Amino acid sequence: MKSFSIFKRGALSLCACAVTLATLTVTAHAEDLLAKVKHDGVLTIGTEMQFAPFDFLQNGQHEGFNKDFFDEVGKELGVKVKFLDLPWPSVLPGLEAGKFELVGGPVTITKARMARYAFTLPIADATTALLKRADDKSINKPQDIAGKPVGGGKGSAQLAQLQAYVAHLPGKADIREYIDNNQAYADLAAGRIDAVGNSLPNLAYVAKQRPKVFAVVLPTFGAKTYFGFVGRKDADSRALIDAVDKIIIEMDKDGRMAALQKKWFGLAMDMPQTMPAINF
Repeated sequence: MKSFSIFKRGALSLCACAVTLATLTVTAHAEDLLAKVKHDGVLTIGTEMQFAPFDFLQNGQHEGFNKDFFDEVGKELGVKVKFLDLPWPSVLPGLEAGKFELVGGPVTITKARMARYAFTLPIADATTALLKRADDKSINKPQDIAGKPVGGGKGSAQLAQLQAYVAHLPGKADIREYIDNNQAYADLAAGRIDAVGNSLPNLAYVAKQRPKVFAVVLPTFGAKTYFGFVGRKDADSRALIDAVDKIIIEMDKDGRMAALQKKWFGLAMDMPQTMPAINF
């Protein structure tokens, strides 16, 4: 009886340990990616550094809104931030493969993407506008691109908005798709196309840098859209997304976000504090 009691107490002790470990595992699982980032001391961001003013190279150095924004995130989380410069078609697959924790970019928030990925709160307006040559007097409003060759980023939400817009114009535009936005801008400057469709912040930055070459055509058109950063849509990633959202809200309240927007976009943007309804 004594040996049985000792065995029984030992078994109960083992069971209690197992339950405790299971509870800890479940708790850690919910914060696994955030905990890993803090443990490793590094947050890795996948992006393409050909998307000014968000990510670009200047004299071989990484510059842009994303660099400044994630510097703030790194300070808040107490980690270093590492950027991987990749061809854009490989960025989202790289996220899914676990090669990095978040996608910089940023990415236009759409219903289809929200079904597959977890987005942070919006950090910028992504509504589509047009860029033209500064000396082109034939394009003064978006409708004027009817029948003209125009460019857009391959696979981008702005390209989809451009395609939907020109479909209702009296003369169909010849839409050309570019993997690299800089190639589209180069073709525009050379006269091979007459306009480029992209988000207003991107185009405003390009026109600001080369005002004698480019000009923005307003108003914007298509659905009101936003940019956000992207993570994996799983329980492990949720805590990291929540942590970045908290930092976005804090930066909105204390003015840091407006300061970054003015620095890189030329204007501050009124961003929603919760995820807006996305209708496309």
